[in-house]
Amino acid sequence: MEFTVNRRALLAGATAAGLAGTLAACGGEKDQKGGSGSFTFTDDRGEEVKLDAAPTGVVAYSYMAAALTDFGFNGFTGVFGPTLDGDGNLRPEVEGLDKDAVEVIGNAFGEFDVEKYAGLEPQVLLDHYYNTPESLWYIPEDSKDKILKLAPQAALNVDDGSNTLADIIQRHEDLAKALGADVEADSVAEQKEEFDAAVEALKTAAADKPLKVLACSAAEDRFYASVPASSNDLRFFEELGVEFIVPDSPDEQGYFEDLSWENAGKYEADVLLLDARAGVALQPDELSDFPTWKALKAVQADQIVPWFSEPRYSWSGSAGNVQALADMIAKGDAVA
Repeated sequence: MEFTVNRRALLAGATAAGLAGTLAACGGEKDQKGGSGSFTFTDDRGEEVKLDAAPTGVVAYSYMAAALTDFGFNGFTGVFGPTLDGDGNLRPEVEGLDKDAVEVIGNAFGEFDVEKYAGLEPQVLLDHYYNTPESLWYIPEDSKDKILKLAPQAALNVDDGSNTLADIIQRHEDLAKALGADVEADSVAEQKEEFDAAVEALKTAAADKPLKVLACSAAEDRFYASVPASSNDLRFFEELGVEFIVPDSPDEQGYFEDLSWENAGKYEADVLLLDARAGVALQPDELSDFPTWKALKAVQADQIVPWFSEPRYSWSGSAGNVQALADMIAKGDAVA
């Protein structure tokens, strides 16, 4: 489900000490890759990162790096988290990154090459966290202390229980601006217009046709019905008027209700917003032989929308997800 673990070398002391001296290093003329001029940013933990010069050695969680690239900052020397597919190409979620300019120091949960990270002489580490500031996303617990000693971190909370998709995108824009990106550029304005248009389309569709939507995820032996209050994008869609089905028996954390496939039809929905994480959750073509899946009325009506439960937090990176739900509701029918 969206909040499972799937969604989330020793260094000499002399190396760490040497890297500490890079924190105030200066670059060349100021541009979107960093350079002259100070850098100050207060993150969502209330921690202020303050450097004498705009950082030129920036390492970031890959999805976060892709979002900041959309806002015009591309001064990354390294990324970690899902970045490359099995063929060595950029995953769709991080399109826009310069694959040839960044070092991938970890490509899956639990992977983080500390020696490679140290070799990049990082000036700042950028990451997400989910509600708990101590648990930075894709930073392994067993090497966390070594990693965090090498550079200051700026972290954004992508789910505090009340913030929504638009709030989080705005915080990424704030960070990009602090890094030196021109967030007033026409390209960013066009992305915002695209997002706003999708938002208006979803508002209109939800008001005109209040279909019942179930956010869900499928596994080999389980079907998960998500609690809309537990996810920043679902909370945002609710604010726009989307009518979500709320499971009545969620897990202890309040994220989802765990159902056997025999009970997958417990909640009758007009539209399924289906977890689209390939390799993590089963996709429609992989579910074609599941009798209870085929029996769902939304499936029979082909009213399924991919749900990217960890989107790219930029206007353009999220606009398509909003628009897809708007289009399905606008053209869909009440079938439950």
